[in-house]
Amino acid sequence: MTLATATNEHLANISNTLVYSAMAVYTLAFFAYIAEWLFGSRSKVARTAAALTSTTEQAGKAKPAAPAVTVKSAGGTSVLERPQVVTRSAIGARDVPDGPGAHGGDEQGDLYGRIAVSLTVLAWAVEAAGVVARALSVQRAPWGNMYEFNITFSTVAVGVFLTLLVLKKNVRWLGLPLVTTVLLDLGLAVTVLYTASDQLVPALHSYWLYIHVSTAIICGAVFYVGAVGTLLYLFKDSYENKLASGGQPGRFATSVMERLPASASLDKFSYRVNAAVFPLWTFTIIAGAIWAGDAWGRYWGWDPKETWAFITWVAYACYLHARATAGWKGRKAAYIALIAFGCWLFNYYGVNIFVGGKHSYAGV
Repeated sequence: MTLATATNEHLANISNTLVYSAMAVYTLAFFAYIAEWLFGSRSKVARTAAALTSTTEQAGKAKPAAPAVTVKSAGGTSVLERPQVVTRSAIGARDVPDGPGAHGGDEQGDLYGRIAVSLTVLAWAVEAAGVVARALSVQRAPWGNMYEFNITFSTVAVGVFLTLLVLKKNVRWLGLPLVTTVLLDLGLAVTVLYTASDQLVPALHSYWLYIHVSTAIICGAVFYVGAVGTLLYLFKDSYENKLASGGQPGRFATSVMERLPASASLDKFSYRVNAAVFPLWTFTIIAGAIWAGDAWGRYWGWDPKETWAFITWVAYACYLHARATAGWKGRKAAYIALIAFGCWLFNYYGVNIFVGGKHSYAGV
């Protein structure tokens, strides 16, 4: 065994240790997010439901009551001030305020939420170091097989979440589903999909590997964030519809849904996320075609991976078109968005595991 081989194996072992360490820290973050939601459930989240449940009868229809007006007297002059209600609703939608967040306005819940975010940052840094160590062990970009793709994908997904937090976006509600998914993703990576460090086949020795695969990973991570927002939008929209029709949701549903942003906010968030990354997905497909021309002498051959990448592109294009069409906004468009993300997932897992083709390397 040469010194270089021994060094590479040592780096591979370090990478594996760092990935397992990241999983341990993500697990602690998972429990901290759970604590945030649990302590938040004890707070008075019902105060945010006032805009929905307080109604007056007008013209035979139930309509939200106007916010109360407080009166302040200063030097004999009365000043009328209406309380500020922060909404994100679109035109024609219900004016529902965003919830206080997973902590539900509870100080202890908020503390656990901050601890959870801190642990997520630590886990992300450890996992990123594991990805770098894997790259050094194989002396190439760590995207040569499904194991490497998985650990990189989860790192980028968490990075997107943390970036949104740094930009002061209201996305801490995303922490629990994100960390849960990351733990499942890494668990699958280190068990079913694990592949020892090895060199790439000749067709992959190209600078297009860094361009095409990196953009595919970024797109997948952002599409995932948009899919979570879309799924939560459907639940929150059903909850708001039930309240608006005079229904009484269960205690658990009320506790969870009242802390999330309004359905209009979630809908807008998902749309903006998917719309922002769609041009990059278009570039990913174009870059892949150019790379295929260099590697195999043809730009497009309807290989299963190419086919499903195109199907995914069409599905997201249909979603964006539906959003721009008055009759297909809201839930109908959300269903298309979830179908589109399902196409991306099948392209990610299904094609590589169950379907053969030129894009299948190293078994998985």
